[in-house]
Amino acid sequence: MKELNSIQALIDSFSKLPGVGVKSAERMAYAVLAFKQEDRDEFVKAMNDVSQKIHRCPTCGLYTENPGECEICIDEGRDHKIICVVSDVKDALAIEKMNSFHGLYHVLGGVISATKGIGAEGLAIDGLLKRVKENGIEEVILATNPTLDGETTALFVAKLLEGKANVTRLGYGLPMGSSLDYADSLTLSKAFEGRKKI
Repeated sequence: MKELNSIQALIDSFSKLPGVGVKSAERMAYAVLAFKQEDRDEFVKAMNDVSQKIHRCPTCGLYTENPGECEICIDEGRDHKIICVVSDVKDALAIEKMNSFHGLYHVLGGVISATKGIGAEGLAIDGLLKRVKENGIEEVILATNPTLDGETTALFVAKLLEGKANVTRLGYGLPMGSSLDYADSLTLSKAFEGRKKI
């Protein structure tokens, strides 16, 4: 039996999510169809709200509902002399769960990857350099994943920041090849404690 166009469009939409294959996307689509109408309306409203209300912070790149900068950038209680550089928003969220880092963030929007054809020009490095120069940043913590691409990116950014700020790298409490968003809080804490100058 051929899927109806609307159902197929929903399946195709779910299959765009990371780690979701066609079968999983089909199960999700039919689960949504099985929702009570009010649950389905709530689901649609949540999707619309994300689309209409959420945007990237123009300073750091985190997601926010604020009309201008995000909650972290405008928080006077945070240390505005330290920036933690991450490749993706979800990495910053993992660090925030530790409740022990109180500086600011900068989201690069990826990592340098020769195999994927991603160069430095495709990342938010210029914005980072501008922040360091204009705001008197004292320390930049490079918290890219401990992978080949993450290391390449960290070394590239460290070279650009030479003489402009104290540049540190997360300690290797994190195993090579892992992702920050899968690390537990203790491992992340140890990695922060063991960061070193590069």
